[in-house]
Amino acid sequence: MATINRYAEGDIVMSTDKVVTSTWSNNTNNLTIFHTSSIQADQTDANSQGNFFINLYNDPTSSASASVQLSIGYGHREGKGSKDFTNDTGSFGFSATKVIYNQYRQLVYGDESQNFTFSTHTPDDIYVLNVNRARYRHNLKPGSLNLKIVAKGKTRHLTDDSVTTSGSATTTNIGRQFNLVSGSDGVMLGTSIAQIGTTSSYGFVYPDAGLIVLNPDAFFVENMITASKLSNTNGNNAEKLLTAMEAGNQFIVDSEERITSQYYFTRVKNFEFNYSSNPSFIDDQGSLNFTSMIDMPKVYISTVGLYNDDGDLLAVAKISQPIAKDFTKEALIRVKLDY
Repeated sequence: MATINRYAEGDIVMSTDKVVTSTWSNNTNNLTIFHTSSIQADQTDANSQGNFFINLYNDPTSSASASVQLSIGYGHREGKGSKDFTNDTGSFGFSATKVIYNQYRQLVYGDESQNFTFSTHTPDDIYVLNVNRARYRHNLKPGSLNLKIVAKGKTRHLTDDSVTTSGSATTTNIGRQFNLVSGSDGVMLGTSIAQIGTTSSYGFVYPDAGLIVLNPDAFFVENMITASKLSNTNGNNAEKLLTAMEAGNQFIVDSEERITSQYYFTRVKNFEFNYSSNPSFIDDQGSLNFTSMIDMPKVYISTVGLYNDDGDLLAVAKISQPIAKDFTKEALIRVKLDY
């Protein structure tokens, strides 16, 4: 029968480590080429999927290795920039762009009455970059974002301001919110997040949700991207941002995973565990089958079992090489559980 010893208070230690990997498929650090699906290209129908969002792939969709990396969308709080779902009275302004705007403010703020305000400027619309959930572990790593936008001969290098703010962030319904600013590797250029006419920032970054919300007015003021805001008209605004991203040829952001480890320091005293728990070790009467083991038994520790208070086996740790054990030896075995 195996002996079960309770761990003492100092025998159990917990630690948390952060593991960082590339977000994009095949451990690609920089996503430079974006492929789209022909299914989303036809947006003539107001209910077409491409009016709501466009999936961006790492390879052509005809390839077996193609997988969605992120999606791009455009939202307007009054429903402008896309066709109304119907032409019935009372349905004007109800379109894909209004659905997108309402969806994301519901996610971030928990209601459909609060608008996105970047610094002190509140635009009518937003661009959205939503990283596919399968591409990152726990969250996107703050400070790793480097997004390059190029349009009309102008270039903007965008990042979050997590390093500049020493990791301080606003907390929202979907986790931390950092500002999207001009800079690189989490370091903001200048001293103010209001980098557009002293009133506006480029947007927000939500690393815990894999989400980036951009301020279209920032790019309009800089004469880079002009969003079409006509009522009941398909403005193809998501494609305009996509074109600027393709010209930028740089989208870097890392995935971060927190791994919690529990260490169990299993202490084997000289007088403990000197007899095997193998049934062949004893006979039906409980006597040793091998008399040579009576005075100086010699066994080998190969496994450590972790039990609960009811004696149920919960986990098993296998030792890479059996440890010789007798009355003259003690052992300290460190068992590690990751979760």
